[in-house]
Amino acid sequence: MLFVPLPFVVALLLLSRFVALLRQQDGGNRPFLALIALCILQSVAVGLRWGYDVSAARYVLPVLAGGLPPLVLASFQSLIHRDRAEIPWLNAAPPVLILALLVFAPYLIDGALVVIFVGYAIILLRLAYAGPDGLDEARLDGAAGAHKALLIAAGSLCLSASFDIAVLLDFEWSRGENVPMLVGNANLLVLFLVGVTATVAARAHALPSAPEERDEGSGTNERDRDVMERIDRLLSEQKLFRDENLTLARLARRASVPARQISGAINRLTGRNVSQYINDFRIAEACRLLRDTDMPVI
Repeated sequence: MLFVPLPFVVALLLLSRFVALLRQQDGGNRPFLALIALCILQSVAVGLRWGYDVSAARYVLPVLAGGLPPLVLASFQSLIHRDRAEIPWLNAAPPVLILALLVFAPYLIDGALVVIFVGYAIILLRLAYAGPDGLDEARLDGAAGAHKALLIAAGSLCLSASFDIAVLLDFEWSRGENVPMLVGNANLLVLFLVGVTATVAARAHALPSAPEERDEGSGTNERDRDVMERIDRLLSEQKLFRDENLTLARLARRASVPARQISGAINRLTGRNVSQYINDFRIAEACRLLRDTDMPVI
């Protein structure tokens, strides 16, 4: 009877998500596609190593693992305006470091991976601190879901680090007897979670469009009211809320007001984020259509 390792099943599930995302034909999804592809490769490598005992895979696994956190970060940074999401070239350093350790000091690899995964989880949590409005290149109707995906991705990296620590302890205490089970579970939980969050966040990516916003200073209460009036007028007269690809960055460009100023004004004057505020306009429009037209609820 043919034995199919659990990581291969995870790889097949992720492959179906990869194909579904690829069919969207959206260039903005490339970082997320690359992330899911890496998860698939890592799942296959884990299946070969611990399912079929292909020892050569042990040289590939640490390098793939080292490339995962930077790619998670780069993917979510694609949902943030470039002026605010400075992507350091050092994102290429983790896999290069792991490759160097593989050659010169393999005994340091597990510890290095723990540091890398926890470090990038902290960076992701810092991105998440701004809330859904911080993902200003995400569609407003998908920003909340993308923000939750960001938090889950950060938690997944921490979970992976905890599995690496468990593997280290298992080698110390029982000579690695439980490593196949630990690695299999880590693959199932972490890679699948990362793949799913990548799919959710990628769906929030808006289609590309025009020029970048100008930065101006933050405003006072009077400025906040002026900003709100401008946004309300823009939404009411031009019906921007009907655009399913509307993002905070696009709204800022149309209003000629910095995204941070719009977000701050709405937060301070209404106690809500931009997504919730725009949804009020969408719900009001839906109510109007139900009341004044013969359109069905669907």
